Amino acid sequence: MNGLLLTDGYKTGHHQQYPKGTEEVYSNWTPRSNKYAPKGCDKVVSFGQQYVFQWLHDYFNANFFSKPKEEVCNEIKEELSLYLGTAYDVTHYEKLHDLQYLPIKVKALPEGVEVPARVPMVTVVNTDAEFYWITNFLETILSTMLWQPMTSASIALRYKRIFKHWALLTDKDNVAFIDFQGHDFSMRGMGGLQSAVSSGMGHGAVFLGSDTLPVISNLRKYYNAKGFVVGSVNATEHSVMCAGTKDDEMGTFRHLMDTYPTGILSVVSDTWDLWKVLTDYLPQLKEEVLARDGKLVIRPDSGDPVAIICGESRTLGGTLPKDKGVVELLWDIFGGTVNAQGYKVLDPHIGAIYGDSITTERAENICQRLNDKGFASTNVVLGIGSFTYQFNTRDTFGFAMKATSVVVNGERREIFKDPITDDGVKKSAKGLVKVEKIDNSYVLIDQVTPAQENEGELQVIYENGKFLNRVDLEVIRARINESI
Repeated sequence: MNGLLLTDGYKTGHHQQYPKGTEEVYSNWTPRSNKYAPKGCDKVVSFGQQYVFQWLHDYFNANFFSKPKEEVCNEIKEELSLYLGTAYDVTHYEKLHDLQYLPIKVKALPEGVEVPARVPMVTVVNTDAEFYWITNFLETILSTMLWQPMTSASIALRYKRIFKHWALLTDKDNVAFIDFQGHDFSMRGMGGLQSAVSSGMGHGAVFLGSDTLPVISNLRKYYNAKGFVVGSVNATEHSVMCAGTKDDEMGTFRHLMDTYPTGILSVVSDTWDLWKVLTDYLPQLKEEVLARDGKLVIRPDSGDPVAIICGESRTLGGTLPKDKGVVELLWDIFGGTVNAQGYKVLDPHIGAIYGDSITTERAENICQRLNDKGFASTNVVLGIGSFTYQFNTRDTFGFAMKATSVVVNGERREIFKDPITDDGVKKSAKGLVKVEKIDNSYVLIDQVTPAQENEGELQVIYENGKFLNRVDLEVIRARINESI
């Protein structure tokens, strides 16, 4: 698709609407609010800028600059003339093609750091006065692509904080486990492949467990990821269990353990009767499970996650299987150890994972309820799916890209947005902006001079088709882990 189509239709006339003599448009990308974010997501993780601008750069090179000018400009002229119902002049697009690069300068906060609401994370400004219109022409595609990796990384970090909090309380010698305790199950429920990738990279910046396989190649491409990137385990699905038939489910378990005699093996266990698996089949398979060189992970996939994992009873020794829940039932069969903090840890040959309709609130409740029964939080892995990552929009953190400064006939004008009918969320910064780090937190300073704008924490990452200050995944993950 022609790169010039990557915008809102109404932007195709804005080059004519700015005041005559406009030379510069300066905009910033800012999370304005966490009003709709999960509880505990007080800040936003800076992540995805390098990916988005590399993608945009590559797309324009492949689908605009590298194609014959007459071909791409005539195509857009024909389409927009039909679209707008009047002959469309593409002279400004022809001049852009002659330039052969996007004439913009992009600055961003370091990826992997947390940023308070109302602090700009990215600024974009045109570098050539003739292309003043390009800054906000690109707003649409930048907004489309930036919000999701940042949002997913921020929510993933909230999960990781929950896991670390409870691991320190209940199994402090196994805190490294939290890197894999939140596992990305989201791909099938996301809004298309690009959504799955951008969200999955956000998750992958925080956790090491993921079943969103395209994340690997994209983190290698955009963030120079080396060696191990994310990982998973051998695991079944319902089709496998069904094919083995309901009458021979225990035979299917044996077949799977024979197929994978070592390592972690995750088996869907609620295709028919989860409680029968836990009270009938697994007791019969106990010695085979304990003799295996690896961990068998039981995966329920339906019901109330908190009740299924922890039981409906808040104390040990419930009467019915549903009172006990998966972890307590596994303890009854396989036992384990009591760690130095006094919490029960399942035998290393057995474990549990739950990956349906998980939220940060449910993750907190699961850890709390396990704690109440005397179990370490590290007895369970949670699959974080589209119920977490796709139930978001650009408004989850109130993201917006707004112009705050223009230059007209050599004169800089500080501009801003502050709708009288709004509650204050949509009020923008004013003029050129600078972000400083004060007391280990990022702070916005607006209405600064051009010289002051060149200072601060926002660093140039892209200018006139060239990339600067690239960052590797390893560095981003280190920053994220340092923050918790």
